[in-house]
Amino acid sequence: MAFENRGESPSVVSSIVHYAVAHWHEYRIPIILTTFFSLTLLRVYFHLTEPKQELLVFPKIYNDPVPKQKVVETSAPKDEKKVVHVEEKKNKKPTSNGPRRIKGELVKKSRGVAESETRRQIQVLVFYSSITANTSRAANEFAQALQTVLGCAPAEEKSECTFLAPQVVDLSEADYDEYFITPLKMEGKDGAAVDLFYLFLLPSYNIDTINDNLLEHLRETHHDFRIDTAPLSPIIGYSVFGFGDREGWPTEEDGFCFQAKEVDKWMAKLTGRKRAYPLGMGDWRRDGATRLSEWQVGLTEVLKLVEQTGSLGDGVVGSGDPIESDDEVDEDQDDGEVAFGDSDSKNSKPKAAGSIEDVEDMGRIMEMSRTDDSGDKVKAPIAIDFTTSGKTTKPRTTTTVTVKEMVPKNSPTYASLTKQGYSIVGSHSGVKICRWTKSALRGRGSCYKYSFYGINSHQCMETTPSLSCSNKCVFCWRHGTNPVGTSWRWVVDPPQMIFDGVKENHYKKIKMMRGVPGVRAERFAEAMRIRHCALSLVGEPIFYPHINEFLGMLHAERISSFLVCNAQHPDELAALQHVTQLYVSIDASNRESLKRIDRPLHRDFWERFQRCLDILREKRFTQRTVFRLTLVKGFNVEDEAEGYANLVEKGLPCFVEVKGVTYCGTSTSSNAGLTMANVPFYHEVCDFVKALVKALEKRGLKYGIAAEHAHSCCILIASERFKVDGKWHSVIDYDRFFQLLEEKGPDGDFSPEDYMGPPTPEWATWGNGGFDPRDQRVDRKGRPIEAA
Repeated sequence: MAFENRGESPSVVSSIVHYAVAHWHEYRIPIILTTFFSLTLLRVYFHLTEPKQELLVFPKIYNDPVPKQKVVETSAPKDEKKVVHVEEKKNKKPTSNGPRRIKGELVKKSRGVAESETRRQIQVLVFYSSITANTSRAANEFAQALQTVLGCAPAEEKSECTFLAPQVVDLSEADYDEYFITPLKMEGKDGAAVDLFYLFLLPSYNIDTINDNLLEHLRETHHDFRIDTAPLSPIIGYSVFGFGDREGWPTEEDGFCFQAKEVDKWMAKLTGRKRAYPLGMGDWRRDGATRLSEWQVGLTEVLKLVEQTGSLGDGVVGSGDPIESDDEVDEDQDDGEVAFGDSDSKNSKPKAAGSIEDVEDMGRIMEMSRTDDSGDKVKAPIAIDFTTSGKTTKPRTTTTVTVKEMVPKNSPTYASLTKQGYSIVGSHSGVKICRWTKSALRGRGSCYKYSFYGINSHQCMETTPSLSCSNKCVFCWRHGTNPVGTSWRWVVDPPQMIFDGVKENHYKKIKMMRGVPGVRAERFAEAMRIRHCALSLVGEPIFYPHINEFLGMLHAERISSFLVCNAQHPDELAALQHVTQLYVSIDASNRESLKRIDRPLHRDFWERFQRCLDILREKRFTQRTVFRLTLVKGFNVEDEAEGYANLVEKGLPCFVEVKGVTYCGTSTSSNAGLTMANVPFYHEVCDFVKALVKALEKRGLKYGIAAEHAHSCCILIASERFKVDGKWHSVIDYDRFFQLLEEKGPDGDFSPEDYMGPPTPEWATWGNGGFDPRDQRVDRKGRPIEAA
């Protein structure tokens, strides 16, 4: 036996085994724990000392300490360096007696990812539909021309250009799900990201074509609850050009380019209102190629903006539906000249005691605004005190050292005006888009200046070089927003700075209209060239000390000028050089009414008013002079026709514009107590005009009703100097006006008849309404108004 071979008896072995088992049962738990911890420590030791591969890129899920790194310069390209992890000696044993080991590898960044981060490529897709192949040919030619203008590289050199060569897509062969439910995912060369831009060239048909399939698909996509509201929002933008035939469909109401308009509407909804450029339209038989070329020019500017900024830029967001309510807010529901109502009725609050929005207490303001002569700002000119009650021929002068800004950027005045849509230029000038400009851009009618004088509203800039005024008229809705004063006591900005600033800001506001539904591409393009300036925004433009220099800059760029003053600054009026048309506001026929309506700050306001009428009488053979009568029911309408006739007899203006006040706010109108009851109906304005003309006839004055614009409640009375062969000629020959200025100078001797234009359009004459026949009149909900 084994036990016997060892020389041990079985009893001894049994005793040893028994002892070991008893000892194990007594100490087994400490033994197991000791063994476990020993093995654990041994494993940790080997784990810490054995070489292992470091991970260079690892998602940091937990807040683990980041190992120290060292960047080692190598001969690799400039943007590629070795990133290594250096093992520290602390708590580690060297594996050899050699130098410290540095482990790591070259980290290469994906070239495609790097390029996509810095430059995204743009793919223009040109969709078209065609039956006769005319549109197919036009689409391919258009794509080639666009490629040339944008500088797109050929396919093998795509990485060299931000724009990829435009692709032409036939809608009859396109998979709608790929393009119009989710945008097609494209990848440029080297993995660069590609943004899509959609263009559509679509003729309209009155038979079943692929256009109907496309429109049905767009409608279903929009209304499908399983699909996101704007599934095409990832694309940069889109634009549509439609071809039509005016022989079959003369107007848009008759169906001209109606399918292109529908595609434009539904694409706006599906893209989240990313209309990059207004809908373009052209007639195949007449001006199709010309209109398409003009549309391409404007579109190219937008695409270059996208290339520079990566977006369409700032814009007025439309609803994607060309038949909609106007986008204008309350303060825009006037023509920018004669309206009343609070500018911020929804959030009106009592003025803070320290706010300086009206500057009637000039003494207190002057004390608060004195600054040291060493300041950087330009000193104001010598202030002229116009508040004397005498009839002196020369104003009294006093010297001041005030250099306060009229509208500081940190003032409540600045905040209030900018909130209303004004762009403040410098310290005392402003510019704003009139609602008629927006209306004309959308083909919804122009203001009375187009009916009376031939001015395109979409090419008109409304501005003022002085936001300050010396009146607080009850029908002005800007009380508490523009400063008032009787003399110029502020910093004077140079005219060149004002001229450049108002143009720049006007164009910015026009560009913001390109995404608005219904904006016409041809008018948008025309609007980028200012042809007229209405100096009647707010304040008193003639108050600006360098008004003649400013007018000269306008005329040098062949921009006509209509200047409106309030008949309270006779000396400035007398020194005024040629303007295209000179207005004086005649808001009342007697002293008491004028004080109650205009609420002038000058104590000798009536004397100033009379002097201005005398000056206008003297200028009537060198300037086109206009009396503007704003009718406020309950103030200056009832039984005042005779009084106004006396004023016309005194001033003998070339024209008299009679306009009803426009209500555009709440009933308070800055505590003036005006309500809708003070707004005359159009028939009441007509009755007043008839009474005024009759009163003028009684005085032997030869005036008659030349034109009307019922849409803005305005009627034009003209002197028979502008009636030739039985026809009124209220329209201005603007080219002739600028020619006369160049020949004779700003103080030259030429008369209004020298630049009298063609006859007043028949549709604008008395009894025909005066609405532009090119446009469609709509109500406040945007619904077309049928002609009576």
